[in-house]
Order: sequence, then structure tokens, then C-alpha cells
Amino acid sequence: MLPTLLVHPAPEIRAQLREFFEPVDFVRIVGEAVHVDEALELLSAIEYAVLVVAVSIKEPRDGFELTRRLRGRTKQPALIFLADNEADAFTAFELDATDYLIFPCTPERFARSVARLEHFKMHFNLAQEPSTQWQEQTDQTSTDAEQEEPEQTLRLPLEEEEQDQFLHALRQAWELTEKFRPAEIEKLAITSGGRTMLLPYNEIIFIEASEDYTYVHTASGKHLTSYRLKILEARLRPHNFFRAHRKFLVNLDMVTEIASLPGSNFMLRTAGRTRIEIPISRRRLGELKQVLGL
Repeated sequence: MLPTLLVHPAPEIRAQLREFFEPVDFVRIVGEAVHVDEALELLSAIEYAVLVVAVSIKEPRDGFELTRRLRGRTKQPALIFLADNEADAFTAFELDATDYLIFPCTPERFARSVARLEHFKMHFNLAQEPSTQWQEQTDQTSTDAEQEEPEQTLRLPLEEEEQDQFLHALRQAWELTEKFRPAEIEKLAITSGGRTMLLPYNEIIFIEASEDYTYVHTASGKHLTSYRLKILEARLRPHNFFRAHRKFLVNLDMVTEIASLPGSNFMLRTAGRTRIEIPISRRRLGELKQVLGL
């Protein structure tokens, strides 16, 4: 299985790429990034075998700059560049690109990229050599069976939420090993219309899941983001946000009332000119009461 990272600022193109890769049994999408810094963070935490990257992420040709920063790695990922014209094809293949796609493309053209990845897969060894310590601790009578176990784990299908937990754990592990870790600013970066704005946490009322994306709701409107709700929950929970429902993450500082509804149901209400009501799932009600000291 080739773990794959998609790097493109447009959510609709990342969604189309996921659809194209869905039937490819040897490729697994385990990460998406919308800009270079986010991609580098993921690449530092996970050994990706395939990198599908837009030639222009934010500035012209910065997709090339991203891949140049990967030079010198022991294992080079397969590189598939996406562009809307042929102007940069020569530069892409100078960087040892596996393919250069004019995107959007037809399924037939995409199949040629998949064929090149299949050829690349034959030469990309994902298995890690067992350490001496592992070999010393392993009973010789069951060495083969136990050494196969990690490979079986890698082949198990992961639900999207499990992938999110996996990625978040790896990011945390990487961040904690950094000697100089910058302090987190209490703002959420949201990219829209070619610009990135920093939204203060205390202006967020609630966040709503919508398939692979989320809507961040504020008093002035809502913003579509490429974050998944599970990632935002882990990031915002220390800042008084609560997962009230599988689809909703709410800022408890904005909540003014817990309303009891018929049928033993409950709902959170917020203040303001437009009162917002957010359902609480029954299995999360007990946790909410603990958080609020009720």
C-alpha cells in the first residue's frame, strides 16, 4: 500500500482526486494539505510514498519548491504534478516527476498515471528492517509470525475518523520532539478566494461537519474549510470547545442555555440576535455535565 498525500488549495480538486484513487487498491490517501507549510508538517511526520501536488499552491511554481525541499531523502516519493497547462512540464520532469497531469483530466489519462505508480510501487520498499532489539526480544520459534504482524496492521482498512486520529497522533509526536516549538496563536487559518484569514477562536460560535469539510460559523457568517471535525476537535478542545454531536463542535463560552426537549432530548442555545440551537447526542450528555460541573 502506498500512503499518499494530496497538496492542492482547491477542495473540489482534492475531492475529485480521491474519487479517481478510490478504486486503486495499492494507493491510500492518508493526508491532504492546502499550502506548503501544512504539507511539510505532514511530510515530517509520515513517510509518504506518493505526493500529488499542484504546481502552483499559493504562489506560482511553489509546488516545485516544496518538492525540492524533499531532495536528499533516502526514499524519494513518487511525484505527480498537477497543472492547468504544459508550461512547466520540463521543470517537473527535471525533478524526476513520475507524471505531469493537465488537470482536470479524463479517467483514461488518469489511468496512465496509475500505471506509472504501479511500476514505481515495485521499487518502493515500505517494509522497515527489524531492529536488533526487536530480534533479541522475539522468541525464535515465532519470529516470522510476529514480524508479519505490523504488515497486517498496515493493510487493515481505516475509517476516516481513525485516519484523522492517526495523523493527529503523529503530528503531536513530531511537534513534541521539536526543541524550539513556536507558541500556538489562538486563531484558525482559513483560506478562501486566494487569501488566508486568521479567525480568533473566541469569534467562533460553532463548527459544523459537512462530508470531508467543515463550516466554521461566526456572528458575521460561515466559512468553508478543508479541516475535518475530528482534527478541529483535538485542536480546540483545550480552548473550551465541546463535541456536542457527531456533526457539531460548539464554543461553550457562547452557550447560554441547555434546553430540555420532549423525548429526553437536549439542546444547547447561544445568545445573540439570532439564537442558535445545537443538538446534544445522548452519549455526550454525561461528558458535558462533567465539563460544566453539573
